[in-house]
Amino acid sequence: MLQKQQVARLAALYPFLAPPEALRITRAYGTCAADWLGNAQTRADLGRDFGHGLSEAEVAYLHREEWAASADDILWRRSKLGLRFTAAQVATLEDWLQAAN
Repeated sequence: MLQKQQVARLAALYPFLAPPEALRITRAYGTCAADWLGNAQTRADLGRDFGHGLSEAEVAYLHREEWAASADDILWRRSKLGLRFTAAQVATLEDWLQAAN
């Protein structure tokens, strides 16, 4: 029940998130989601979309706060989006992370 309330709260604070995204973000970050969603009012406020809802703001947070240094780490360990990404999307994410280091 608590998770359902957290998802509803996140969706109310960030109405541009689709319900599946709000659920994924709540499961992954709980109350810390606002740490990287910040004052975003639109999807564009989260920066680049690497695919399947993985935003530049989320990747930057994972890189900065959780020391994620590779696309594999983000896609398989942290976001669980690895099965959905194409090789080109993985390469784009990896390039971004290399530039951020």
